[in-house]
Amino acid sequence: MRVFWLLVTEILLVLASAFAYYYWPRHLPLPKPQIGEKMAYTEEHLVILWPERYLIGTLAECEEATYAYLLFDYLRAQKRLTSKQVMLTVAHRPSGGRYRVLVRLPDDLLSGVSELAQLKADHLASRVEYAWITSSELSQARQDTSLFLSAYNDLNFASLSQISSAELQFYVRQFIGFKSATDPRTWKKTAFALSPVSVEEADRLATDILAVAEFYGIPVDLFLGIGAMENNFLSAPGDLNNALWKPRAQWDDIVLQQKGHQVWILNSSLGIWQITRQSLRHAQQLFLADQRDYSKLPQRLRPAQKLDLENLPPEVLTTYAGLLLRDLLDHFAGNVMMATGAYNGTMRHPNLRYAAGVEMVARYARRVIGNAAELSRLVASPSTMTQKNELAEVHAEVAVPLEQ
Repeated sequence: MRVFWLLVTEILLVLASAFAYYYWPRHLPLPKPQIGEKMAYTEEHLVILWPERYLIGTLAECEEATYAYLLFDYLRAQKRLTSKQVMLTVAHRPSGGRYRVLVRLPDDLLSGVSELAQLKADHLASRVEYAWITSSELSQARQDTSLFLSAYNDLNFASLSQISSAELQFYVRQFIGFKSATDPRTWKKTAFALSPVSVEEADRLATDILAVAEFYGIPVDLFLGIGAMENNFLSAPGDLNNALWKPRAQWDDIVLQQKGHQVWILNSSLGIWQITRQSLRHAQQLFLADQRDYSKLPQRLRPAQKLDLENLPPEVLTTYAGLLLRDLLDHFAGNVMMATGAYNGTMRHPNLRYAAGVEMVARYARRVIGNAAELSRLVASPSTMTQKNELAEVHAEVAVPLEQ
């Protein structure tokens, strides 16, 4: 019997030891949280800062360098950001956007985040994302920005005619997407809901522009200038109050008033090229009399033998825009200023202010696209020595080509 109780006692001791081992409170060493922010009180409000750190906000992230530069250039010119330090950097990390547009915020967390939130509300930031960075990281961001500005503003850029068709299509697509995405009508509430063109739509339009420009012998940058000035490549009705008198109405005219044999008809504009209804009639007559071989154009770009103003494919409007511009260039003996002015005005009264705007956009497109093509060439052949080499090396570090 004594042996039995000894055995029971030993078993209870073992169980007690096991219970104590598993359930007895232990000291668990935890690392102290490294919180760098410091709080301070001023006469006005509480300030949260991080000594020797700088607060930056992310305005946008992009995958393509050309689109990123266009967006950076646009943002830094906005009134809310002209007094701010806006930077374009290459993201040296495997995930996330390869190019980031940053803004230096006040080094007070409350004020900085509030300012970034307001930028987002004004559609100048894609989201409220911020971070504290070191002085070396800020210096690197400034250096990246300086390299981008130097590279994309180099006066020794490639001519658009020297760029391969596939590569030029890529850059034109970027330009179209950028212009449509930054148009305020895509986020402001208007009578007509507008959305930025999709990548697929921009690529298709870029293909059509290049085909029509080559067919009629029109500079691509001139086409881009007109598209940007007219409607930022957005398909929205225009000139809704434009009307004129005609001797007689045609079957698809929208008659507003009739006085004797005269009719007052609506002359609104259609599509991204904003061609008026009467200009389309003129373009159709030019097409019917044209001796060019239209079989060289893709089928979707060929006008029909009979004009139907109510069912015009948007692709054909690009052809009509090219034909009208070609006719104006011929009429003014190649004078681009007069021809583009007449595109928006009339042959008798060209709109020279509009023409100046077209030339400004066209010049900008030439420079940005030409320099982008030069950067791509340097990435492919890094041995070439120019002032863009340093930026080309930065892009090469990201382990993918600058443009594809």
